[in-house]
Parts: sequence; C-alpha cells; structure tokens
Amino acid sequence: MCLAIPARIEEMSGADAAVVNLGGVRKEISLALVEGVDVGDYVIVHVGYALSRLDPDEAEKTLALFAELNGVAS
Repeated sequence: MCLAIPARIEEMSGADAAVVNLGGVRKEISLALVEGVDVGDYVIVHVGYALSRLDPDEAEKTLALFAELNGVAS
C-alpha cells in the first residue's frame, strides 16, 4: 500500500525543491513533477516528490482526518 499525504510548502530551497512540514517534521522534497507552486501552497507528497497541488480546504480536511485517526490509534 502506498500513501501520499498533503503537506504545506514552508520554503523554497532550490529551483526544483522545497521544504514542507509533515506532522512537525521538516523535509526537503522535489518539485520536479509539479509547476507553479510557491510557499503556502499544499501539495500531495509521496516518497519525497510533490505529485500535484492540492486545494487548501481539501488539504486541511485530510490533515484533520489524519489527526483524528492518530488520536484513535493511540
């Protein structure tokens, strides 16, 4: 099973790279597969690559569901 998760771009770190925050962990990802993203945008991240831009409302809903699941699993 593969999981792609939404992440908000916190800073640009190169022409095709950015830093995102994944549940408190800052990680550099590749932007080679998406165009026109900037700081504040949400992207779907899978194995270190942004696959597509995501609507901010949908990203927040998905992140809230993940947080809820994390509370249930604890």
